[in-house]
Amino acid sequence: MVDLDVQIPTAFNPFADAKDSDAPGAKEYVHIRVQQRNGKKCLTTVQGLKKEFSYEKILKDLKKEFCCNGNVVQDKELGKIIQLQGDQRKNASQFLVQAGLVKKDQIKIHGF
Repeated sequence: MVDLDVQIPTAFNPFADAKDSDAPGAKEYVHIRVQQRNGKKCLTTVQGLKKEFSYEKILKDLKKEFCCNGNVVQDKELGKIIQLQGDQRKNASQFLVQAGLVKKDQIKIHGF
């Protein structure tokens, strides 16, 4: 028998250290979506804010700024989500950037 030095390949994840770097695609995004309710009514959701932020204070400022109602919903998979009445996608994104909570390139706006 011949003894060979063979390396068995192990599972390699090329994206394992991408979370720590500033590489494109490594950012955590804030998703702002609109959902159609009944008729002309719609609902705006803000998801993906950092966990250390006080969602209740952000919601209070959003409600006061845009004259709308809203609440914070706890989801099992997605964490805390801010819901606002009406189509507030552009308003919410501008507010989050001006308040310094997120950068403009970290926001993804979804919807029709």
